[in-house]
Parts: sequence; C-alpha cells; structure tokens
Amino acid sequence: WALHLKNVTMSLSGQYECTFATYPYGTKAAKIQLTVKEEEERHYLKKVWLNETLEIPCLEDMTSENLSTYPLKWLVGENGRKEELVTKEPSCPAVYRNSSALYRQRVLLGFNNALKVFPHKITDDGRVFSCHVLYHPERVQKSSTTVGVFGK
Repeated sequence: WALHLKNVTMSLSGQYECTFATYPYGTKAAKIQLTVKEEEERHYLKKVWLNETLEIPCLEDMTSENLSTYPLKWLVGENGRKEELVTKEPSCPAVYRNSSALYRQRVLLGFNNALKVFPHKITDDGRVFSCHVLYHPERVQKSSTTVGVFGK
C-alpha cells in the first residue's frame, strides 16, 4: 500500500498511519513520520573588476555532487524579471538562449556547470545569476549570486 501526496506543503508534515484488516489475523498498522522541508535557495555575493571574467559555481557548497546527471538552467535577473541564459540536459551539449542581447556572446558553461561571464560590464552590477538544478520533477535546488562590478 502506498499513500501518494500531491501539491505537498509544509502543513502536511506530521504522523501518518496506515491500518488494514487481514483475515483471519485481525488488523495491521504502520506509522510513519513525514517531515516536509522548505525548498532551500542559497544566496551569494561576488565582486569582480570591470572587464574581467567571473566564474560562478552552480551550487557552491555542493562540489561533491555530480551535476552532470541532472538537468539544470542558468538565469539572470534584475528588478523581479528573470531571463534564461543557458540550459543543460544530462549527456547533451549546453543550449544557449539567443534572446538575451546583453549576454548572447558573453556567457559560457564551464567545468562542473559553472557559469563564466566575460567581460564584465558596468550594466552587470547588481544582477542576480541563478542556477536551478532539477533533482526530481518536484525538487529543485537553487543558488543565486548577486554580482558587484567595480572599476579600476
């Protein structure tokens, strides 16, 4: 027997019990404690000099995790608007989105799916670069890096 939960929220945390009758032995019961964790998004700040290359790790604290086995995407955001820069499916080459005039020729997916942005322009200051890794259809790990650009 299995219990399937859809649209899981924090409020579904708690103890669940399954009871069923077995003839001629009576009833059987099993209990399970379910803990629903909130989706985590880690936030970082990177500083870079004007016209230099910046490499942003996808999931900075999870270098032991092999990201090549999961689909991922990089986005850039400003003022609540997000734009997709690159997507990567397992065992496939990266797909760069040409819709971004500002980043079309300036981004590259590097080792361990780090995003390389070059050269950095003053317009990059304050932008948020986000990496989303899809571990499961309903589980996404996110990491966001805000960029500070400084002149020399």
